[in-house]
Amino acid sequence: MNSENCKKILFGEGNLTIEDIVNVSKSQDPVALSQAEDFKERIDAGVRFLDKILKEEGHIYGVTTGYGDSVMFEVPLDLVEELPMHLTRFHGCGLGDFFTPEQSRAILATRLASLSRGYSGVSWNLLDLLVELLNRNILPVIPEEGSVGASGDLTPLSYVAGTLIGERDTYYKGEIVQASEAFEKEGLKPIKLRPKEGLAVMNGTAVMTALACTAYKRAEYATKLMARITALSSLALKGNSNHFDDILFSVKPHPGQNQIAKWIQTDLNHNTHPRNSHRLQDRYSIRCAPHVIGVLADSLPWLRTMIENELNSANDNPIIDGIGEHILHGGHFYGGHIAMAMDSMKNCVANLADLADRQIATLVDIKMNHGLPPNLTGATGDRRHINHGFKAIQIGCSAWTAEALKLTMPASVFSRSTECHNQDKVSMGTIAARDCLRILQLTEQVLAATLLASVQGIRLRIINNELSKDSLTDDVAAMVDDVSSFFELLEEDRPTDKLLRKTISYIQEERWNLYEAS
Repeated sequence: MNSENCKKILFGEGNLTIEDIVNVSKSQDPVALSQAEDFKERIDAGVRFLDKILKEEGHIYGVTTGYGDSVMFEVPLDLVEELPMHLTRFHGCGLGDFFTPEQSRAILATRLASLSRGYSGVSWNLLDLLVELLNRNILPVIPEEGSVGASGDLTPLSYVAGTLIGERDTYYKGEIVQASEAFEKEGLKPIKLRPKEGLAVMNGTAVMTALACTAYKRAEYATKLMARITALSSLALKGNSNHFDDILFSVKPHPGQNQIAKWIQTDLNHNTHPRNSHRLQDRYSIRCAPHVIGVLADSLPWLRTMIENELNSANDNPIIDGIGEHILHGGHFYGGHIAMAMDSMKNCVANLADLADRQIATLVDIKMNHGLPPNLTGATGDRRHINHGFKAIQIGCSAWTAEALKLTMPASVFSRSTECHNQDKVSMGTIAARDCLRILQLTEQVLAATLLASVQGIRLRIINNELSKDSLTDDVAAMVDDVSSFFELLEEDRPTDKLLRKTISYIQEERWNLYEAS
């Protein structure tokens, strides 16, 4: 856990942001429930109202009935209290890899965000234990596969509900231990889920929305990094900086696209050192880079709106309006907006991989790289004939890019009627989010390789007195120096897998502060 100086993220008071979820997830910022009176009243009223309805033998889906298509079956009142436990258990069938502890934290925080809207009928015991899980880093081990994104993320969220009752595996202090064991070590007790609480935890969009929050931040950083890589590639290729001129972009006023062009123009020091204006046009992967990156840049604001609206929603069923005493049966668990956001984002992100792949292909090819050595080898003399520089890395980029592009098929169009045709139209939002994260990983791999290649190209130009380091902006020079601090010039062939992995980790850690003043 971070120091006491960390920002405490409040749940139940105002709207949360993507950054709040990412900070809880990555930085392990502590969380707390609001102490506002209206929040307390919403929680208390929901519990009171459910108790009142049960006492009057009310008819409530998932409380006095079976689940899904089994809604036709009335549950005897003496079995109502057992029903939530059965829901957590029969959904314990998730498969595939497990979400990381960081992703598990994001999922817990996102579910807490929905439940703390005060329309789910959950008790303070449940909310308080979710807070304790986050603050004490007791994290459900959640399989990635098994959700169709409606009726919410039932199967993966069953691992959250199962943890609350002490029955599932958890990440705890670097090990995987039973929830009951972690609770005992921390002096906590499992809860007994009240009627509706199993459904409240499981029947929502928390998994896909949590993944969308983490995907958003990675895509946002990739946007900036690809702009910087384009500038570095242009410098290495002796590109024409006029392609990014502000007057040129004023006639096509997409704001994100124009911001990208401005960043690249500034990085190229265009106003002080305009470059290679004698070559009228560079290849599209340089000249049209703002138009490619700009699609993602211009999509980020509406993607944020869709993700944060879902984050700040009550998205289970039924909705419990305790104050107004309404039970509202609906379909807020449906993840269509997240599915659309993730399918759109993954398309834009994969285009960054494709763009970077074309740039590194240009950098290594003596037919296109304007005098750089074959495959960007730093070897000289006869040794050039046995050294192959970035050749295999560029092949790797082609493989990673192809896989990323393959995954851009929209998941949201692959709805499958399921659960006895009760869930006859589903969102596939969780699959879309997982696809997006995989595409981001592949894209970050291509960006890492192209970053290294462009820095190699710049260093070779400087060594050969074809580029003056003094002509570089402070930010670009600092980044070239920083990359050079862990990347020894590639002269003699050597394995580069560890270097690539290190560079990818630096990207994911956002090592470089890019365009912070903009």
